[in-house]
Amino acid sequence: MRRKKQPDNRYSALMESIFCSRYKDGATDLPFPRDELTAMAKKLRIKLPKNLGDAIYSIRYRMALPDAIAKTQPPGKEWVIEGRGKSLYAFRLVAINRILPNPQLAAIKIPDATPEIVSAYALSDEQALLAKVRYNRLLDIFLGVAAYSLQNHLRTTVTGLGQVEIDEIYVAIDKRGRQYVLPVQAKGGSDRLSTVQTRQDMACCAEKFPQLICRAISAQFVEKDLIALFELGVFGEEIRITEERHYRLVPADQITRDDLRMYDA
Repeated sequence: MRRKKQPDNRYSALMESIFCSRYKDGATDLPFPRDELTAMAKKLRIKLPKNLGDAIYSIRYRMALPDAIAKTQPPGKEWVIEGRGKSLYAFRLVAINRILPNPQLAAIKIPDATPEIVSAYALSDEQALLAKVRYNRLLDIFLGVAAYSLQNHLRTTVTGLGQVEIDEIYVAIDKRGRQYVLPVQAKGGSDRLSTVQTRQDMACCAEKFPQLICRAISAQFVEKDLIALFELGVFGEEIRITEERHYRLVPADQITRDDLRMYDA
């Protein structure tokens, strides 16, 4: 994918300068403290928002990497930003492993149970997505469990990572009585799903809910009422997609007998 230059973007300029001040040929891990954001912004005369974490978030999920960073990536590798503890981060070179909806996957029609008043007043794509997943019990359908929302936007600290935030977290039980914790990463609009957040979510659940089986979920709007759900797992050093399904939310009368016969095949 061709990366676009963003010379006027303050976050891009800031992260590029921090990276370049540390990078040497062959480097694969570049730690930096949070307060360097402030120091480098002052040096570059960049005005930062009160929430410094927004600069990290933007590079992780919204923007292409600046060209000066991207050109140091060897084939099959990419730079990600990881948390390393309280107020610490690091650029780390990892294998390219994107969470992208498969355009060839057939959509399964689901009767849309989202209350109309919720659809009318949802304030953001991410919040709308989480609401549709919750009201339509898509995790129950996707995983074959009874799932219950425990908390959304769970913000906590994890040993070795620092502060993390899980978009929504569920607990669940299956027909054999096994109990699960389901961290959900949700992205709408132009934001991108990230294996970095998946790894953080799984580490958080391992520390906070060690007695529960963790099944990490990512959700993405493909279209307005077409939702891609992914289950992810750890394979060696990489996060991989283990299951993917697409669900199209429609009025019940738009599910035909032919649709039902196809699902029964």
